[in-house]
Amino acid sequence: MTTVKEIIGEMRGASSGDIAYVEKAYEYSKKAHEGQTRYSGEPYFIHAAATAKGLAEYGMDAVTIAAGLLHDAVEDGRVSREEMEKEFGAELLFIVDGVTKLGTHKYHGAERHAESLRRLLVATASDIRVLIVKLADRKHNMETLEHVPEHKRRRIALETLEIYAPIADRLGMGKMKSILEDLAFPYVDPDAARHTAEMLKTKEQESEEGLAKMQKELKKELAKKGVQHFRTKIRMKGLWSLHQKLKRKRDDINLIHDIAALRVIVPTVEDCYAALGVTHALYKPLPGKFKDYIAFPKPNGYQSIHTTVVTPEAGIVEIQIRSEEMHRNAQFGIASHMSYKQLGKGVVKLDKETQKSRFSALSFSWIRSLIPSLMKITKKENGVKSVASVPSWLAELAEAHADIAGSEEFVAGLKEDFFSHRVFVFTPKGDVIDLPAESTPIDFAYAIHSDLGDHIQGAKVNGKLVSFETPLGNGDIVEIIRRDSAHPSAKWLETARTAIARRHIRNALGMTEAPKPSRRRHSHTRKRSPGH
Repeated sequence: MTTVKEIIGEMRGASSGDIAYVEKAYEYSKKAHEGQTRYSGEPYFIHAAATAKGLAEYGMDAVTIAAGLLHDAVEDGRVSREEMEKEFGAELLFIVDGVTKLGTHKYHGAERHAESLRRLLVATASDIRVLIVKLADRKHNMETLEHVPEHKRRRIALETLEIYAPIADRLGMGKMKSILEDLAFPYVDPDAARHTAEMLKTKEQESEEGLAKMQKELKKELAKKGVQHFRTKIRMKGLWSLHQKLKRKRDDINLIHDIAALRVIVPTVEDCYAALGVTHALYKPLPGKFKDYIAFPKPNGYQSIHTTVVTPEAGIVEIQIRSEEMHRNAQFGIASHMSYKQLGKGVVKLDKETQKSRFSALSFSWIRSLIPSLMKITKKENGVKSVASVPSWLAELAEAHADIAGSEEFVAGLKEDFFSHRVFVFTPKGDVIDLPAESTPIDFAYAIHSDLGDHIQGAKVNGKLVSFETPLGNGDIVEIIRRDSAHPSAKWLETARTAIARRHIRNALGMTEAPKPSRRRHSHTRKRSPGH
């Protein structure tokens, strides 16, 4: 069983007050769950303690860690809401209430889960920590899923793959995303999981020796060129991620070049580019396989340099170069910025201290908008709603689905706009626009502003005029030609990929109800068996 010392040991820079608060929550939860057992026969408190330890590892604040310890105490009826608020405060109760609401409905596929998805969005907009506690809770539940009755396993695993893993990805929590996917995969499709694991094992054995030689050679060359205090690490692709890519490559593993990646982790941004120069001097890069996510971070905050090179030792290998800060951000995403030191005024101070990093200046403004202590909260009839700015993808979802939540269109739009593969395209000024895969210039225009979308005369992609039906790809530079006399047509509804674009088009056309267009299916779309 996880001890309170282990939890506190993971907390970074905690004050004596923080430690006392967590210790109190630990003992309180232990007493509240006394006599309760899990499906495995183990004490229920093991789950609460494991959830809290995970939150401490992410660098969360004391209130969030305590909420992890107490997240099931109210729902189980062992502790009243009034008592919890009295002992631990309204902030903790708000988080616990949010986690409880997210677990209210059983998941039977997104089409039957609209209300819970709506609640999830509301909870995310109100306090992102609700969602982070839920992710930590789900991770430990997935680690012990084998003890759950067989008829429940696939439902829980499917929910993890379709809802929680994509959310972790959107929050930049790459490590959490991969863990959830790989834990769920064997329960959703056992045969495919076994097949993928066998292929991965074979590939690992083939490349193990060559990668080790390459790693040694690169480390020697980096040291020779003056790059100091760096480390390298070999990363193998996750099972679910590999399975998805194999489907797109018709099960030909030889067409996938990022199964094994060599990560080079250095102290500073300057060292990243120095390491890139050393790498390209040592190995020949593949044309078109270079991505600079440091200069142009992904909208979820991810930063790294990716380059694919040809090596004599290991063949074609992807190399990822990043700083220590970027590596932590990639692992823990938004959670890496939400320790108690960074809440409130601490965030503003930290932001000023890190102006040298373009990422810090960009990402903290985004993160601050999700932290309640810096948000204006107004009471609504249906609960608490934030009126502060939120990340664009969340604001767009809230706007696009505010009046249709619970409907078939809400679910379809949510899955397309939120739980889909993404592309990152640029405005002519270099701003990054995050869109679902296969989005078109129409979607791009409406993502910028509804007025621009309503008056598209033409579009250029990478300097060339293209049709409105042209699918956009990663790294494309898109320019919209606007004209006052241009207006949407009904044909645009068939071209638009995003729910928000289709809603604005219908409004412009005076349509009150959404038609039921035939949706384009994608290679990553999963078929559900009856009952799921």
